[in-house]
Amino acid sequence: MTHSFVVHIPDAELEPEPLDPAQIVSGTPEVIGKVVWESEDGKQVRGIWQITPGMVTDTEADELFVVISGSATIEVEGGETLTVGPGDMAVLREGDRTTWTVHETLRKAYAINL
Repeated sequence: MTHSFVVHIPDAELEPEPLDPAQIVSGTPEVIGKVVWESEDGKQVRGIWQITPGMVTDTEADELFVVISGSATIEVEGGETLTVGPGDMAVLREGDRTTWTVHETLRKAYAINL
């Protein structure tokens, strides 16, 4: 990191991040996001991510995130079902296969270790 900084997450401008159509289970979810910091070796990423209502699948990285707004249910294959909303912090393990049911447009701040 070259300098310290602050980002106001609720109204940060984000860029389109098209979903792979194979990930969409139902609805027409759309994703926008922004990487706000990445380590020189690319193994640590910090950013903001937002998804509109719908159902999608994913294979997770090692991630910690905090929900800023919205809500979702995250089914972890062979594991827990997580219900997240504003103020919740969640941890996903690398390799978790998940199904996200997004009830209200969800915005989160995340830290990923690759």
